[in-house]
Amino acid sequence: MSTEILVDDTMTSRDLVRTLRASASRCGDFLPESMVWHAYHELVKRGHDNADELFVGALRSLHSRRSVAGSSLSINDAYMEEHRLADDGVLAELWKAYKKCIRTHRTGPAGQLLREIEDRLAQA
Repeated sequence: MSTEILVDDTMTSRDLVRTLRASASRCGDFLPESMVWHAYHELVKRGHDNADELFVGALRSLHSRRSVAGSSLSINDAYMEEHRLADDGVLAELWKAYKKCIRTHRTGPAGQLLREIEDRLAQA
């Protein structure tokens, strides 16, 4: 796992929300979805009211960009074990599968997994 820190507990909640909204521009040479995942989990730890909605919105935005041919978003997955951040084992497995689809340019199945992630979050 990379030693680079994507988000940490010194960031304000406002900064984390900004990170979710601008993840593609701040990701460098790794999956911007990883930054979104990490920011989401930090917001959840803080009890942020609409963390789920912000997370899904950020993923939908990134997914739309990836669905366009010639997307310049990175597919380098430097955080292979980040699914372990989730307390919910089903959500963790959905996230792991989603990232695998993104890495292999399979946006169709990734879109279905994104809907399943959204459904899972709505059930919690």
